[in-house]
Amino acid sequence: MKPKKMIRLLVIAVGAVVIFKFVFVPVRINGLSMEPTYHHGGFTFINRLTYLTRQPRRGEIVAIRTSGLSVMFLKRIVALPNETLAIDNGVVKINGVPINESYVKTRAAWQIAPVKLSENEYYVIGDNRDVEESRHLFGRVAAERIVGRALW
Repeated sequence: MKPKKMIRLLVIAVGAVVIFKFVFVPVRINGLSMEPTYHHGGFTFINRLTYLTRQPRRGEIVAIRTSGLSVMFLKRIVALPNETLAIDNGVVKINGVPINESYVKTRAAWQIAPVKLSENEYYVIGDNRDVEESRHLFGRVAAERIVGRALW
């Protein structure tokens, strides 16, 4: 192989490693908490650069770091910093007003008393709400634990 071609291949390989390790992190979906949006065994990428220029927004699906980048939760942001969240009979209310969650197909009768978030907290929940709340991992998450936004 010619030296120019080898250098080009090396640059492409190093670029791919940088992009897929530090910018677009591949994530395999494990579990049912994000159905019907994401299915068990599915796959997506997390864009780690999204929140360098802006804050996370309600409705966005984010990856949340638990310990390192090898294990993350994929959840949807339903409440933003300084808001008060409550869930009444499965309906999410922000500051007492129900939000539109067209991505939720069925709802169990979840009841969550009002929770006031701090200036550095978001409230996240999976899209699959048809089972009892005790079977879900959800709740407050500190901004620094949000790794990035799901691409699709």
